[in-house]
Amino acid sequence: MAGMKEIRGKIKSVQNTRKITKAMEMVAASKMRRAQERMRAARPYADKVRAIAAHMSRANPEYRHPFMVANDGAQTAGIILVTTDKGLCGGLNTNVLRATVQKFKELEEKGQKVEATAIGSKGLGFLNRFGAKVLSQVVLYSRVRDARAAAALRRFADSLAISA
Repeated sequence: MAGMKEIRGKIKSVQNTRKITKAMEMVAASKMRRAQERMRAARPYADKVRAIAAHMSRANPEYRHPFMVANDGAQTAGIILVTTDKGLCGGLNTNVLRATVQKFKELEEKGQKVEATAIGSKGLGFLNRFGAKVLSQVVLYSRVRDARAAAALRRFADSLAISA
């Protein structure tokens, strides 16, 4: 049987682990808030780009770019799944993955084959467990600097544009 000193040591160890976990969650929540603020700040620019694209599509109605045409008869659908690399953002990944499962089922009920691209290690792991066909992946661990991450995402976006 363990002595009192050993039990106290284990209790203290568990309490310290709990404090560290709580601190990590707070850091992740802070980073998420900052990202949301940057997204909110960029929203006017995104709205303007959307308005310009809509104006351009109305300006020359006889020209239709393939990206602007709905293809309801497609046999294959693609999903780009964006998740985090770590799981400290509360229910973010859970909600994204739940919506992904719903979309997969919806597309498969229509008779479409579904192929996926994963951005983030949590999404990649999920797609592999789910048995989805993963065409490409980008996993940017938080150790990667912003410039390198941006370059990797740029190459990834270029590969998507080429394959479309």
